[in-house]
Amino acid sequence: MDTIKWVVSTAPEIFLLLAVALGTMLGRMRIAGFSIGTTACTLIVAVILGQLGNFVIPPLFKSIFFSLFVFTIGYKSGPEFFASLSIRTLSQVGVAMVVAFTGLAIVLAFAFAFHLDSGTAAGLAAGALTQSSVIGTASGALAQLDLPDDVVRQQQANIAAGYAVTYIFGYILTLMFVPFVAPWLMGVDLKEEAAKLEAELSGGKAPKSGNLGYQKFKARAYLVAVAAGQTVGTIEDRIGNRVVAERIVRGGNDVEPVRKTVLEAGDEIVLAGPTAALVRAGASIGPEIEGAEVLREVLGDALGVLVNNQALHGRNLREIADSVGDDARGVFLRDLTRRGQEVPVTPETRIYLGDVMTLVGATHDVERAAAKVGQVLRYGDKTDIAFLAAGIAAGLLTGLLSVKVGSVAVTLGGAGGALLAGLVCGWLRSRRPTAGSFPRLRSKP
Repeated sequence: MDTIKWVVSTAPEIFLLLAVALGTMLGRMRIAGFSIGTTACTLIVAVILGQLGNFVIPPLFKSIFFSLFVFTIGYKSGPEFFASLSIRTLSQVGVAMVVAFTGLAIVLAFAFAFHLDSGTAAGLAAGALTQSSVIGTASGALAQLDLPDDVVRQQQANIAAGYAVTYIFGYILTLMFVPFVAPWLMGVDLKEEAAKLEAELSGGKAPKSGNLGYQKFKARAYLVAVAAGQTVGTIEDRIGNRVVAERIVRGGNDVEPVRKTVLEAGDEIVLAGPTAALVRAGASIGPEIEGAEVLREVLGDALGVLVNNQALHGRNLREIADSVGDDARGVFLRDLTRRGQEVPVTPETRIYLGDVMTLVGATHDVERAAAKVGQVLRYGDKTDIAFLAAGIAAGLLTGLLSVKVGSVAVTLGGAGGALLAGLVCGWLRSRRPTAGSFPRLRSKP
């Protein structure tokens, strides 16, 4: 035991990293399909390890990492936050205000009833509402009250203790409330509602297990036989599914593959589109050929495109394809991500500012369509440290500002300032993707 105490006093960072490692591993485990996540597990492990001794973590260390945590939340949410500021989202703003004021009122009531000090009450609010930014805001407010240093330290310790204990329950109870209690209060069946939404998004078509029609695309070569004398447009319309002709070779020479071009027997034609549609294309054109030479000249590409065109915000894919018109010819949406989460892709899927589309097709077609949608994301292998560090510094500086209302100091605090800076920087990133870049975490084959 003496050895453990010596390690605690000499190198407390060991236990900090151990809590992160064990919490992450436990957070990945699922029991009966249920997981409480890495954040809650890390807190549980940290609380247990905290019983081994008196850990002294440098305040600067805590401040920097907490600021990074809050900043990244705002950075990730920035594009959607500013895009949602409209008349259409007033109901959501109302719900947010009701939740905030209700939570505050309940915390104040419990603090009064049980004679809780300010730090414990703030920790209770941060944990129960699972709002980590409250920690920084409350700590900043305490620092503005001209309290003795030992009192401030004790209050800040109480904030952390109250947060660690109540966050776990706030997190777990929320996970239980959403799938069980909320549907009962609303009188709905989640499975039935999910099935209805799936049917609505798929245009009334029955869902197919493993259907990759909107995600897998290929290019295949055919020798023109039965399609001789017909135009490219006629063939494309007959095959459907937005299949397009990318290249036509006639007698060793290239022929422009526009819709009005008339095909001749013996032409070699390259079609691009969903695999399922291309499999049936031979019956309308002629036999499929290996076409190594003709396919070699068709350069394909997959580009990540950040949606920043205001005209596309809130519209579904069908409407966007119609508005883009011929510029969308030969271009297909492989996948769509929103705040790092993949979104199911159907003709009725709505697109919002800040979404990232992965467009595939011939290189010149993809670049043409991307210009109509937003900004092409050129992922590098470096993080824009200057942009991010300056953003966090500006946020922390903003958090120092305060206004006294009577004896109460109203301030954003370091966490509130960092969160605000994250929102602004995330929005700026959506407008100018060349700034604030991060390496891409993964790529799809």
